[in-house]
Amino acid sequence: MEDPVKIDISKIEYKHYEGEHHLELIIDMIKAELSEPYPIFTYRYFVDNWPELTFLAYYPPTGEYIGCAVSKLEPKKVRDPIIQSDTDREKDQIFCKSGYVAMLAVLPKYRGNGLGRILVEKTVQAMEEQEADEVVLETEVTNKAALHLYQSLGFVREKRLLSYYLNGNDAFKLILFLKEIE
Repeated sequence: MEDPVKIDISKIEYKHYEGEHHLELIIDMIKAELSEPYPIFTYRYFVDNWPELTFLAYYPPTGEYIGCAVSKLEPKKVRDPIIQSDTDREKDQIFCKSGYVAMLAVLPKYRGNGLGRILVEKTVQAMEEQEADEVVLETEVTNKAALHLYQSLGFVREKRLLSYYLNGNDAFKLILFLKEIE
């Protein structure tokens, strides 16, 4: 592994997904850094439906894309009261807008500069602008750096997911509450 490179974080340009020319960059960064192999369909599902929630970090001094975050925002049912009629049941269901951080990667030599934190903060801010109620994600229980990052940003452990990853490792499902759900 290469030694970490100190960079001027203020020079990083953050871009949203703009098309196929970004897709290969995202796939390469994610494949190199995450333990899960994703089919091309998975990448396309996120970047095509939520390009405004996909961030790429470009560092002009080296001409490299050095990190990315890929996310989505959808309605999620949070309560289904027991009511007599189906019509009433549908009417009284309560939904929230739930953000999901699917993938986050920073090239190893650029870690330690705060880029992962900035990518998550930008993602959460974009979700808040779209009136998200919560943000969820999963990370391996063994990934201490990621757990520390997410918890320092206010995420809390919701549950442990046994053998969640293909490599057999467990995951923690983490959640960041942005609004109180009634």
